[in-house]
Amino acid sequence: MSVTHFIAKKLINYQSDKSFAFKMRKKRAERLMLLINECYNEYGEVKIIDIGGTKVYWKIIPEEFLIKNNVHITAVNLPSTPLSQNDDIFTFITGNGCDLSEITDNAFHLSHSNSVIEHVGSWDNMIAFSKESKRVAEKYYIQTPNYWFPIEPHFVTPFFHWLPKEIRIKLLQNFNLGWYKKAKSYQEAKSNVEGCSLLTKKRFKSLFPDAVLYKEKFGFFVKSLILIKR
Repeated sequence: MSVTHFIAKKLINYQSDKSFAFKMRKKRAERLMLLINECYNEYGEVKIIDIGGTKVYWKIIPEEFLIKNNVHITAVNLPSTPLSQNDDIFTFITGNGCDLSEITDNAFHLSHSNSVIEHVGSWDNMIAFSKESKRVAEKYYIQTPNYWFPIEPHFVTPFFHWLPKEIRIKLLQNFNLGWYKKAKSYQEAKSNVEGCSLLTKKRFKSLFPDAVLYKEKFGFFVKSLILIKR
């Protein structure tokens, strides 16, 4: 097992209740539950659009809480993502978070995304993602990893995201890094590196200027950023 894979498993494995990241998500759930409760008190139900969402992620909140607050979650994922089974709480549809034109304005009470905006590509795509997130719901909850946290959360390598792009590509061509296997080609490595663009607090806030910023800390460092509009 590589060092980065070991760190990923122990520190950033969201599916393990022993990992630091899972415990951080549990704390994150407190803010989300408060927001859901506020929506329920206002509307008597809570319709959530979760852009890039999964059932696994929502295990941070007890199912009984979701049922009690009459929550229904519509998870939107790219066509390349296999659709999960719909149930009383979840509906799974295909779509692109940068263009949700098939969804009407304010169709949902709450727009949610967790560690998604850093994967949409260019700055123009991030702008489009932010506009759509705000358009389809009255309130929103958007989370992303912090650029200035020293361990890159996808490749799980210290200072990786601060290195020149060509060096990052070369490293991924030669090593397994975090959740990524050693790339079989330059193009594969380039695509994987370019698929993760972390945001600074300033850039993130500029996309959602009407939101309140919350910081999740690990020791002296801010690990991730959350923007909430109530």
